[in-house]
Amino acid sequence: MKIKDFETSYKPTWCPGCGNFGIWIALKNALVELGLKPEQVLMVHGIGCSSNGANFTRAYSWHSLHGRPVPTAVGAKLANKDLTVIALSGDGDAYGEGMSHFIHAIRGNANITYITHDNKMYSLTTGQASPTSNKGFKTKSTPDGLIEKAANPMSLALAAGGTFVARSFSGNAVHLKDTIKAAITHKGFSLVDAFQPCVTFNKLNTFKWYFDRLYNINEQEGYNAQDVEQAYKASLVWGNKIPYGIFYQKARDTYGSNLPQLKGTALIKRKVQVRNIDQLTKEFA
Repeated sequence: MKIKDFETSYKPTWCPGCGNFGIWIALKNALVELGLKPEQVLMVHGIGCSSNGANFTRAYSWHSLHGRPVPTAVGAKLANKDLTVIALSGDGDAYGEGMSHFIHAIRGNANITYITHDNKMYSLTTGQASPTSNKGFKTKSTPDGLIEKAANPMSLALAAGGTFVARSFSGNAVHLKDTIKAAITHKGFSLVDAFQPCVTFNKLNTFKWYFDRLYNINEQEGYNAQDVEQAYKASLVWGNKIPYGIFYQKARDTYGSNLPQLKGTALIKRKVQVRNIDQLTKEFA
């Protein structure tokens, strides 16, 4: 496979310099290096700038309701376990409207990959505060500064029992590509929270802002990505220095592996068995 095999005739409509380009490039490269074909991949998108990628990436695509790509992705994976299922959201879509789905999919360890385009605001609707916006951040919806503390996707995922919890940056497409590859090959729910600077509306969290702060946690001496306590402590680090990389990874039974009905041939490939449900309908009559 080549990069062009995952491209359509439509061109990205993102703002010039948008961090979404880096994620798009990294994702396509990851799929190519994993030897996947477009027909083997389903991408489930939420609502937001990031989800315009449904038009630009050649694979099976589904545009869900706002905040709902995860349950759609989980359902698709259960129906066809042979598909590589990737959900994509912005930080508002993932941690605002979709927060409960995010937590419960992690609890069950559904075997999907979740890539969140985290620009720390709602940009499609022209720059409102999102759940990951920092306290004091001034936006159209918080002109005097946000009074709430920012949600922490890393610590939330770890506390919910996440088995693959990672952070990357669209300004480092190689690291992001390698992180996405590791996430896709992981058995279970894998989170890749990708910092994605919004060059139009977020003048604080810029590419330079991240370049000045980010360091690779997996290159730190003594860091063990299988130590959940160490990962949780790292997830709380924020300020002049911010860690990125694979915070935590550990094997655990997936949601599908605990369902005997899913053993063997994928559900979608089985013959439909017609059952008589008259008795069942009578009970609700």
